[in-house]
Amino acid sequence: MGLGMMLNLLFWIVVVGLSIYGFLILIMKPFERRKDTSIIILKERFARGEIEKDEYEEKVGILSK
Repeated sequence: MGLGMMLNLLFWIVVVGLSIYGFLILIMKPFERRKDTSIIILKERFARGEIEKDEYEEKVGILSK
């Protein structure tokens, strides 16, 4: 009887723990790492002709490190 109660308690601790973990994952989803905006800005500047190809590649290399 003692072992059965302990296993039951352990089961519910695991269930509650996984539920809390899943809930936190859902809440933190909007805060996950987003795309690097600096690379996007560089692409836009290159597309508009504000920077040359060599300068673009140099800056992308620096930012990718």
